[in-house]
Amino acid sequence: MLGGLTGFTDPKDTDWGERMLNRVASQTIRHLFTQSESVEVFVRCYPSSKLLQGSIDSFKMSGRGLVIRKDFAVEEMSFETDAVSIDFSSILSGKLSLKQPTQAVAQVILSETGINQAFQAELVKKRLLNLSEASLTAISGGEPVSFTEVQIKLLPGNRLHLLAKADLNNGELISLSMTLGIGIERRRRVSFKDPKIELEQIPEAQREVSQTLSTVLVEILDKMVDLDRFDLDGVKMRLNRLETEGQRLIFSGYAEIERIPSNS
Repeated sequence: MLGGLTGFTDPKDTDWGERMLNRVASQTIRHLFTQSESVEVFVRCYPSSKLLQGSIDSFKMSGRGLVIRKDFAVEEMSFETDAVSIDFSSILSGKLSLKQPTQAVAQVILSETGINQAFQAELVKKRLLNLSEASLTAISGGEPVSFTEVQIKLLPGNRLHLLAKADLNNGELISLSMTLGIGIERRRRVSFKDPKIELEQIPEAQREVSQTLSTVLVEILDKMVDLDRFDLDGVKMRLNRLETEGQRLIFSGYAEIERIPSNS
């Protein structure tokens, strides 16, 4: 949807207002991310005198190699607004402030590698380790159960292949293997559904337990990926669709931009 937003460059006839605004906006947007390979911003304001009233025609951003909250890698992110009202005085002080919230069409691309790295983040691991639900401890003889070594491979048709280990904390590791579908629920949650549990490579004595634990893991994952937990400061993402494409997972939707953080 927004593939054309990557690689913005300022046209040669960009006037002083746009140049100043692009420079300030680029510096400001970089502070949304823990790390960024590149962040490009193109703000259109013609004529530049409209800046004095705080009016700009459009705001586009494209970023690559981004990291959110230290642990969550985003291969690409882009968004574009229509006309926006800004506080002109904030620009003169090297900041960018909105007069009122706005919305932007958005696209986020995650890589298979980045998704797998996210399973090592503390925010994710604490939902997979030392679980003491009765349905799990009944299997492990009263011990907490942990899901480890989670690895996914993206498949065509909005599906993925998932491998994991279940540590029963009694010296026994149970292998898990399945394919499952992914979708969007309520525009903010990634859902995991329709699991096809694979038991052929599981030792026969562990197959029943592996099937039970696989079902539990899918239920945990289905409740885990809520975008409200990963919001940027002042920016909320809402999703309309997702699509697997090779080793990439592509989300399309819109961003609710309440405010843009300062450079401080």
